[in-house]
Amino acid sequence: MPINPSPAVTPIQDDRKYFSVDQANRALPYVRRVVTDIVDAYHAAVSLQHKMEFPLPDQDTDQLRGEYDTIMSRLNDLIDELSDVGAELKDYDKGLVDFPAALDGREVSLCWMLGEPEITAWHEVDAGFAGRQPIETLMLHLDEDED
Repeated sequence: MPINPSPAVTPIQDDRKYFSVDQANRALPYVRRVVTDIVDAYHAAVSLQHKMEFPLPDQDTDQLRGEYDTIMSRLNDLIDELSDVGAELKDYDKGLVDFPAALDGREVSLCWMLGEPEITAWHEVDAGFAGRQPIETLMLHLDEDED
């Protein structure tokens, strides 16, 4: 079953880390913890932002601003942690993460979302979540390349 690349093919970059499906799955226990913290911090930041925009009469907006700044600093640290692994956060609310992978000399993304037990999908770089395909189609193609 051939996989047709999208019109905007992203070439492999020498300085970028690329994951196999197995490597991405092995990274998931750590990535899952970091992404859980990211999603929690994001929701807390959104809640605080709402409270700052629409404060109750007895709320100290300076205190809210301090809490917000602390959470945003933590969120940035968590994003850096995820980036250090080589994974890319695509959605703060859902915990959607892409792991760069290589296929036929082009870059594709192994796609994982918080709550999924393992890597179950992949997509072309420019296709995003809407272009998710079952990981089996990628694995089948990789198996054909090895023959």
